[in-house]
Amino acid sequence: MYKKCGKRVFDFVLALILLVLLFPILIIISIMIRIDSKGPAIFKQVRTGKNNKNFILYKFRSMRISNDFYNIKEKDKITKFGGLLRKTSLDELPQLINILKGEMSFIGPRPWIIDYAKNYNKIQERRLDVLPGVTGLAQCSGRNNLSIFDRINIDIYYVDNLSLLLDIKIIFKTIKCIVKREGFSNSKCAIHEEIKLLKNQHKKNKVDNEINDEIEDMIDDESYNESEIVGSEI
Repeated sequence: MYKKCGKRVFDFVLALILLVLLFPILIIISIMIRIDSKGPAIFKQVRTGKNNKNFILYKFRSMRISNDFYNIKEKDKITKFGGLLRKTSLDELPQLINILKGEMSFIGPRPWIIDYAKNYNKIQERRLDVLPGVTGLAQCSGRNNLSIFDRINIDIYYVDNLSLLLDIKIIFKTIKCIVKREGFSNSKCAIHEEIKLLKNQHKKNKVDNEINDEIEDMIDDESYNESEIVGSEI
């Protein structure tokens, strides 16, 4: 019941209430961002959502507009106010709009840039079976200490065990992480490295398959030779 409709109803109602209550704060944050650096207050980026469908994710901009994601030689150009937004996770507040639109949930696997999903294997794609979340089990379970494969496995565990009780636990764990300022935030270098690891897993599987094929061919050849020897003896 909760998984089919209760979760969506809870998301919509709570997101609507929070948008109304936090509207003055959202306006103040938007003004502060514009004062701190040039550019729009809202950052938009294409992310992968449920069933591998892309959507536009909204966040408060925390970097300068000159920041180049694909230039890994440069560090992320995080603004002074943007650093504060990230530490307090206030940069995620515009995702309330994504929740109202049905593109996200409060709890679920984090929506990553599309480069990740392009390199998933069949098992890893299962993390896309539910709506992505503002926070998730992987985000409050080890934080920066987890590898990309660990986080994906935790997300798949969430998909398989989604329940009201688990969501409540994640909410309390997330609040604890925010209070302790244990925010999970990858640099662009770390993101590129994770995508590289996902790509390499396919290369490794391809090599393993080629090795297995060679071994099978060798076994078949030996079996053929043995049958010839047996036949000659007879």
